[in-house]
Amino acid sequence: MKRQNLRTASLILCIFSYLLVGAAVFDALESEAETGRKRLLEQKRGELRRKYRFSADDYRELERLVLQAEPHRAGRQWKFAGSFYFAITVITTIGYGHAAPGTDAGKVFCMFYAILGIPLTLVMFQSLGERMNTVVRLLLKKIKKCLGMKTTKVSMENMVLVGFLSCMGTLCIGAAAFSYFEGWTFFHAYYYCFITLTTIGFGDFVALQKNEALQKKPPYVAFSFMYILVGLTVIGAFLNLVVLRFLTMNSEDERRDAEERASLRRARNNVHLKEDNQLQL
Repeated sequence: MKRQNLRTASLILCIFSYLLVGAAVFDALESEAETGRKRLLEQKRGELRRKYRFSADDYRELERLVLQAEPHRAGRQWKFAGSFYFAITVITTIGYGHAAPGTDAGKVFCMFYAILGIPLTLVMFQSLGERMNTVVRLLLKKIKKCLGMKTTKVSMENMVLVGFLSCMGTLCIGAAAFSYFEGWTFFHAYYYCFITLTTIGFGDFVALQKNEALQKKPPYVAFSFMYILVGLTVIGAFLNLVVLRFLTMNSEDERRDAEERASLRRARNNVHLKEDNQLQL
């Protein structure tokens, strides 16, 4: 129990330290660039207002209209294809923010839809991940047997390595595809795939959001949907292995603690028996 408490306390300390390091690095990398972009924006805004003689209210209205028009570049966001895309981002907790219900009825339904859909989706990906890991374990056993290796036992390290390579392969395939279809650089496409499949979903890069792709490119739409679902399964399978490893460590500690307690009880019982025997003599 002490060992588990120590591990939990260490994890809390590591996460807090990780957050502090992340905040410091992002501050160093992004703060100055943000200031530069803000300065440039203010400069451009001033030039436009002087050129076209916009009042402050007119310019704010123009900004509002531009922001509202941006999602419509994808086509009809709330026709079936766009709604299906939105439903995927809800139940998988990706939540890009590229579209959101505009009516009160839509907001209410979205909340109830998420309450039921998110747990169901998590359970589904958990089950699919377990099945995938089982298949991979069987394949590795057969490969080891075909190679004539002395032991065909598949270790946790073998599974983690295969899971990591599967994740990298999935991300690279997606990056190549989205780089081609969206016109992004490979790095930005890889970044999009990573942010999507880890369900972070910043929304700074979102597929199917230009040239009315939702209505005009059905094969690409189908590929995007399938990629998200299959990719989340692959990532989920890998995370299952990592979590399973941690749970196994806790189980081993519990078993070891139970064995130590049983050993102590047996030792005390033996001492009591010896004392009773001496008293009888």
